[in-house]
Amino acid sequence: MPVRKANAQWQGDLKSGKGNMALDSGAYEGQFSFKTRFEEGNGTNPEELVGAAHAGCFSMQFSAMLAEEGHAPDSVQTEAKVHFSVENTPTIERIELITRGKVPGMDDAQFKDIAAKAKDACPVSRLYKGAEITLDAALEG
Repeated sequence: MPVRKANAQWQGDLKSGKGNMALDSGAYEGQFSFKTRFEEGNGTNPEELVGAAHAGCFSMQFSAMLAEEGHAPDSVQTEAKVHFSVENTPTIERIELITRGKVPGMDDAQFKDIAAKAKDACPVSRLYKGAEITLDAALEG
């Protein structure tokens, strides 16, 4: 099984520092800062990337499950709204998945039923239900 990697570097303190995030595949590299995360600024933030990962994973899982049920979709589009609270300890409080699909021959009840099953089966959704997170930390001199 492949191991996917992403990297981030931060320079400076929280408010005046700046950072860069990059995917190992080279498909994305971008800047982030206090303003892009907690205010409005040019660049991205971790929560936006979490949302992209969740929307992409769910759309693929849902499409696969629709096809398994004999309803190959023409398209599935998903938006993930990541609710990030900064009161007390910054926390991702919830993620709203909003999905729309073009699926010939399917009724609304079937669509919603398979969507709910896909939400539970999606690897990123399962991660947020509680996954082991390991840490390897070393101070460099």
